[in-house]
Amino acid sequence: MKNPLLLLFVVLMSFPVLASESTDDIIDKLNLALKNKQHYVRLKEERILNFKKIKSDDLTKEQEYNYNKTLYTEYQKFNSDSAILYVKKNLKIADELHNKDLADLASLQLVTLYSSSGKYRESEAILKSIDKNKLSKSLLPNYYTSYREFFEHYAANSFSRQYLEQIQKYRDSLLMVLDPKSINYQINKIQQDIYHQKLVIAQKKLMNLLKNASEDNPQYAMITYLLGSIYENTHQLELRKKYYALSATADIKNANKDNASLQELALVFYEIEDVDMAYKLTQSAIEDALYCNVQFRTLLMSEVYSIINTVYLEKEAKRKTELQLYLICISLLSVFLIVAVIYVYKQMKKVSRIRGELYETSRKLAELNQDITETNNQLQERNAQLSESNHIKEEYIAHFFSLCSTYINKLENYRIMLNKKAAAKQFDEIYKMLKSTTLVDTELEELYKNFDIIFLNLYPTFVKDFNALLIKEEQIVLKQGELLNTELRIFALIRLGINDSVKIAAFLRYSLSTIYNYRTRARNKAAVSRNDFEEMVMKIGLITLKI
Repeated sequence: MKNPLLLLFVVLMSFPVLASESTDDIIDKLNLALKNKQHYVRLKEERILNFKKIKSDDLTKEQEYNYNKTLYTEYQKFNSDSAILYVKKNLKIADELHNKDLADLASLQLVTLYSSSGKYRESEAILKSIDKNKLSKSLLPNYYTSYREFFEHYAANSFSRQYLEQIQKYRDSLLMVLDPKSINYQINKIQQDIYHQKLVIAQKKLMNLLKNASEDNPQYAMITYLLGSIYENTHQLELRKKYYALSATADIKNANKDNASLQELALVFYEIEDVDMAYKLTQSAIEDALYCNVQFRTLLMSEVYSIINTVYLEKEAKRKTELQLYLICISLLSVFLIVAVIYVYKQMKKVSRIRGELYETSRKLAELNQDITETNNQLQERNAQLSESNHIKEEYIAHFFSLCSTYINKLENYRIMLNKKAAAKQFDEIYKMLKSTTLVDTELEELYKNFDIIFLNLYPTFVKDFNALLIKEEQIVLKQGELLNTELRIFALIRLGINDSVKIAAFLRYSLSTIYNYRTRARNKAAVSRNDFEEMVMKIGLITLKI
């Protein structure tokens, strides 16, 4: 561009749009749309099919005309042959109704369809057969649009400056008859501005239109396409790529087969030497043109396709050569790998044999370690038992001497008291004392109390640990001031190693059957195995023993 200020202004105007979405994201969306291209075609076909189902046999001719016109609109940018079919039906209906306006509208529609499919003579003949002066005023926009598009299509086949002037001439005439507030007027006015190089004005108008246009709006693809052409004129490659991609994506999603964006975008990717993408876009554009039978698009694409296809084939040939080289390298590497695998296999067998020997040795060592561990555990258990026994002996020897000394003193006092009563010849008193069991009962109570104190000093958590071996409902609850009860004393003696029921009965002054019943009842209340109950009692306080 000759004016650098103009270029700067266009760049600044486009900046807010650039910030909204990156070009890479837009290209990703385009690739996704290309991947789902057939899906959008099926949606379009389903929509047309659903519309066809609502046709009623009792439509009036005017209603049938409008019905066919709707189908023409659906097929116009999708399948020109089907669009031509419904326009011809409308020509027949208009003739039957003797309605010149309806006939002229259908004829003008047929002009564009014929010229886009390469039937220039037929298209031109229809145009010449229509007298502009006799046309309804409402059809003048259609008339000028048909002429403009005729020259646009013809220029693709035989480019000439004269055709460009004719296109502009009919666009100027079209602007004279269109409603200035209509979107069609605004688009044509912008195209006129672009033709006259009023790019800043055109860009600003397009940006305003783009704010209110959604992707599914038929005009969205045209707006973004025109923005792409402006950035092409201002040599802004990234923005050119962005807006042509937006336009192409919208065309694909709307199943618009008569589009120019894919072709322009293919040229952009060709310029940046992304031949694969350029080839993919070109293929898609040609497929669309052939599907819709838009011959002028096919002609426009043929030159581009031949260039891109040549470069693509050269690139593919280069890839093939590289692939062959890679295959040779891979073959050599494969031979080396086979040799290496054989060597590794032999080494692995050798290692496997050594590993087997090591495993056998490790197994034997593990067995020896296990034996040593078991022996150590047994020794530790024996040491714990010996330590416990020593502690018990120490505790009980001390208490034994203390009790013996106490009982000797008590016997001496008792002897002195009896001696005094004998000297005083109080034989009845002596007889009463000898007959009474109070002294024995008191001493037994004192003995059991001392036993309880000494035992709980050795095993302070015995009651708690013993209850833990019983089910919750059968756990022992001691009375106020009670240290141990009879049942606990029986198992306290068992914990001390006195396992013989006879000895326990003698110590506690109970019958043998009573002791047996206590032991049996406790085993029945056990939360653990009955057989292991007394063995587990023997282990109470083994670790937490106070030494």
